[in-house]
Order: sequence, then structure tokens, then C-alpha cells
Amino acid sequence: MTQRLTVLTGASRGMGLAMACELLTRGHTVLCISRSHPEELARHAHETGAALLQWSHDLAESAAPATRLENWLRGQDSKAWTSATLINNAGVIPHIGPLSEIQPADLARALRVGLEAPMQLTAAFLRATEDWSGERKVLNISSGLARRAMASQAAYCAAKAGMDHFTRCVALEEAGKINGAKVCSLAPGVMDTAMQLQLRGADVAAFPDRESFARLKSEGRLAPPDEAAHRVLAWLARPDFGAQPVADVRE
Repeated sequence: MTQRLTVLTGASRGMGLAMACELLTRGHTVLCISRSHPEELARHAHETGAALLQWSHDLAESAAPATRLENWLRGQDSKAWTSATLINNAGVIPHIGPLSEIQPADLARALRVGLEAPMQLTAAFLRATEDWSGERKVLNISSGLARRAMASQAAYCAAKAGMDHFTRCVALEEAGKINGAKVCSLAPGVMDTAMQLQLRGADVAAFPDRESFARLKSEGRLAPPDEAAHRVLAWLARPDFGAQPVADVRE
């Protein structure tokens, strides 16, 4: 029997939740690492009969979940899995305003969740599965703001830009290995999520681009989370996944 494993962070809401549901529908074993466990996801797993594991972790403290993931993967029968995928989806926006106004703890959290945790989890995943014979993939959920500067978004932009560049580095490393993992940092396009609501609700005096985000909503240009999730997973399934280590789902 084909057994496909997907490890997914930030699966408690928005596109992460939608991706988890679609993967379960497809019959994947899904291991979710989030701060909370949505009942909707557990119900969906029960309805589909797919295997779901949910771990509660705050990714601002990434060493613990990375160690737990590595130990868990090393305890698996590698021959039982035809594929193993890590999707680093979790991210946070700190207080919206100029960098000089962001509190140190808020800034540190944004960088730890958005950059340090994906690097820690990717390292753990690659180490633990290096000898697996099945296909291995790492999908990092990036953003258009990784490639476009925006005032009052320094931490988020920096985390996503760092994600793009560490993905480029890992792609070079894995290309030189036998059965190296395929990796990609993918911008998913704009979608209607709590993060967008946070941006639209910011103080216009502190966030000059607020109105551009408000227009995305008023003009109906925000994709529903399930639609965005489907597009991202379709990209993940492409035969040329990883050929571009940094990509945009709209390309």
C-alpha cells in the first residue's frame, strides 16, 4: 500500500488547515505541528479514515519540536513510506509599525517562528530521512513580501527573504546527494486569512500600505484559503517541483 507522509506546521487555521484537510482527503498521513488542535481537522481525519497526528508546540521555541520530529522520523520504518514531505507554513506578523516601534520580544518571536523554526525543522527532517529511499520534498511557504520591501513589515519581509535564501542554499546541498530532497520556497499569492485582516485593520499612520490591502478585499482579489491550498499542493505535486528553488504560484 502506498503510504505518503506529510509534516505540516501552522495547520490550525487558514491555508494550513485547508492544506491539512486536502492532504487527508488524498490519503496522506499528516503530522501537524501547531499551537492548537482544531476539532474540524480531527473530524475530517475521522471521516476520511486517514491517519492524523497533532503535536502542540509553540514554534517560537523551535528546538523542542525539531528534536521531537527527528527522533520520531528515525523511529519510523523508512521502507514503509513512498514519500515524505515537510511543509513549513507557520508564520506570524508582529505589531505593524516601523522597526523602531517593535518590542524586542515581538520582533524575536516573528523571526523565530518565520525563519528559525523552518530552518530547524528542515535540518531535522533532512537528517532523519537522508537514507530513506522514497521521494523527499521540503516546501517552504514564502510570500511576495520576501521579494518586495514594505514599510512597517521589516520583520515579516526579513523572515520570508531569509526563508527564500536558505532554500536556495539547501537546494544546492541536496542536488549533490544521492536521492537528495527537492526543495522550494513558494509564494502562495494573496488569500483571505486572519493575517490579511490584521493588515487591513492596522493604523494607517503606522502602515502606509494599509489601503492597498483593503482594496484587495473590496475588489474580491483574495483567494479563499481552500483555493490557495489547492494551488499550493498542485505545485508541490508538479513533476518539476524543486527545479526552481524560489517560485511564485502565480507564475
